[in-house]
Amino acid sequence: MKEIIAVVRMNMMNKTKAALTAIGVDAFFGHEAQGRGRGFVNPSLLKGAEQGYEEAAALLGEKGKLYPKRMLSIVVKDDRVEPIIRAIIDINRTGKPGDGKIFILPVADAVRVRTAERGAKSIS
Repeated sequence: MKEIIAVVRMNMMNKTKAALTAIGVDAFFGHEAQGRGRGFVNPSLLKGAEQGYEEAAALLGEKGKLYPKRMLSIVVKDDRVEPIIRAIIDINRTGKPGDGKIFILPVADAVRVRTAERGAKSIS
């Protein structure tokens, strides 16, 4: 089993949900999130601000702020990972910074509370 964590733009969440539902993924979590990619911030200014230089902090201005995002968490069997990644990329890729990020993590086990089923049975 794998957990797919996808960070997408707020305005793409409904399209992403529809794309996932269209490929048969109907169980996932959605979370409000805030973040930024390193492309939005000049690394030398960020380093200066972290070291306490007020000028660097002032120059960061709006570029140092966190942007609202949506984060999806999807736990699936291994054979479902690639179609889900493809669907998320197809819907969210604009070619511009901020399109999002996808992380794939191993899941050691899962338990359905209602029935106590474990492993792949608990997520199907």
